[in-house]
Amino acid sequence: MADLMQPGWRERRMSVEEIKLHVVEAGPADGSAVFLLHGFPEFWWAWRRVIDPLAAEGLRVIVPDMRGYNLSDAPQRVSEYRIERLADDIAGLATALGLAQFHLVGHDWGGLVAWAAAARHADRVERLVILNAPHPDVWTGYALRHPTQALRSSYVGWFQLPLLPEAALRAFGFAMLRSTMQSSARPGTFTRAELDRYAEAWARPGRLTAMLNYYRALPLSRQQISRIPVPTRLLWGQEDCFLDTALARLSTDQCVQGKAVILDATHWLHLEIPERVAAEITSFLR
Repeated sequence: MADLMQPGWRERRMSVEEIKLHVVEAGPADGSAVFLLHGFPEFWWAWRRVIDPLAAEGLRVIVPDMRGYNLSDAPQRVSEYRIERLADDIAGLATALGLAQFHLVGHDWGGLVAWAAAARHADRVERLVILNAPHPDVWTGYALRHPTQALRSSYVGWFQLPLLPEAALRAFGFAMLRSTMQSSARPGTFTRAELDRYAEAWARPGRLTAMLNYYRALPLSRQQISRIPVPTRLLWGQEDCFLDTALARLSTDQCVQGKAVILDATHWLHLEIPERVAAEITSFLR
C-alpha cells in the first residue's frame, strides 16, 4: 500500500508490548502530537483528507492502523480486543514514540477507544476530540429506551455471532461492506477505486475476524468509563444513519468540560467535510 502515501508522510512499524502497530506520521517531529484513530471498517487511510491540513498547522499527526487492521498485527483471540487493551495500545504507542502527553481524535470505534484511553490515561491525554461515537456509558441505556436506536444498532449483536458474519461480509468481494459504506454516506464519498483499497485491507489474512472481534469482545470488557476529566469536543454528523444525534448531547454530559458541535454531514464527516473537521480540531487543540 505504499502508493497510498503522500509527500511528507512517513510510515513505520512500532512494537507495543507483544504486538506491532503500523503507523503513518506527518507534520513536524517537534509539533504537538495528535493521534487519529479510525473506526470500523476503515484503516489509517480513513484520515487521508485530514492529515495534511492538521500537519500544515504544525501538529505532529500520528495515524495508526488499529490492532487487527490492515498492516498492524492481528491476534485472533477475542479477549485481545477488550476495550481496555485497545486503549492501552494507544498509550503504549505514545510511550514507544517518546511522548509523555498527546491529543486524541477518534471516529466510530476509534472514538470508543479514545473515550476509554482518556479515562484510563487522563494524565497523558491533553485534549479529546470524538467524531460520531457515543460515550460508552450512554449508548446502552439510550438504546434500551429508544427502539429506533436499538434497531439501528442491531448489527452489533449480529457481528458477535461466530463465523456467519465473516462469510456474509466476505461474499462477492465484500459486497455488503461496500454497499453499506456507500449507502450510509453522501454520493461520491467512496469511489469504487477507494472501496477496492479498503477491500485489499479487509482481505489480509485474519483481518476480517480481528475487526469483528472488536464487537465480540464487548461483553468481556470491564472498563468503566464514567466522567471524562479531559477537555472534550464532539463533532457529530447529524445525518448519521447508525447513531441518533441525541447521543452527542448526552455524551457531553459525561464530560467535566465537553461541548458538541453538530455538523451537516453523515457518519463519515471526516471524509465528507474534511476541511471543516480539520478546522474544528485545530481550533480546539490550540
